[in-house]
Amino acid sequence: MSVNYGRPVRRLRGHEAGFTLVELSVALMIGLFLLGGLLTLVHDMRRTFGNQNQLSQLQDSERLAMTLITDVIQAAGYYPDPAFHTVSTSFPAVAPFTTDGQAIWGTRNAAAPGDGIFVQFRAAPNDGVINCTGNTNLTGANQTYINVFSVDAAGNLNCTLNNAAPVPLITGIKNLQILYGVKTLNVGTPDNNVDSFLYADQMTSANWSNVICVKVTLTFKNPLAASPGQPATIPFTRVITVMARGGVNTA
Repeated sequence: MSVNYGRPVRRLRGHEAGFTLVELSVALMIGLFLLGGLLTLVHDMRRTFGNQNQLSQLQDSERLAMTLITDVIQAAGYYPDPAFHTVSTSFPAVAPFTTDGQAIWGTRNAAAPGDGIFVQFRAAPNDGVINCTGNTNLTGANQTYINVFSVDAAGNLNCTLNNAAPVPLITGIKNLQILYGVKTLNVGTPDNNVDSFLYADQMTSANWSNVICVKVTLTFKNPLAASPGQPATIPFTRVITVMARGGVNTA
């Protein structure tokens, strides 16, 4: 039983008071500011990840395309059993090749989607020589392969093997440009020094039979072209030696 000695009862209302409207408003604004910063950070990280992923895919496409083209062009004019065959008997003049022994021919189109290149070689069974589809000779007999690289209007790098239907290899390509490294000066000198790079429509019959290297430029569509400061396309260039014939490049 409590006893009141005559003192008035007072309620301590100060202990029951909450936050004021101003304090709640300030806290809410701080929370919204921090949340906005977090959302911006997450958005930037997602955008950066997406950009890096697209660039990685572009690099993979470039690497695969150039690897296939390089393997085929390097093998141009290759044939097995040189003790029994010659380059002329292995590669007779069959269209589009105009002379015996010719292993490379090309077409020229200054506008996109660009040029085309024909490369032929003769492969023995299981010798590891790769054609433009990425396969080797598994037929059990020597096989001549005519490989054609070209880009179609849809932006696909296509491989046409022995007049079969084109096989799409890589997509996202804007243009294919091909220059042929040849020797036009001091032709009688026994070396393989390149002094000129010519387009297909500048080549002569003699040039086609003596291609030393091929300069290939694949122009890809830039997946980040919509971003500020980014170009619409990105070119990749490689100079490929034909059957290790390259000498000093004086072009």
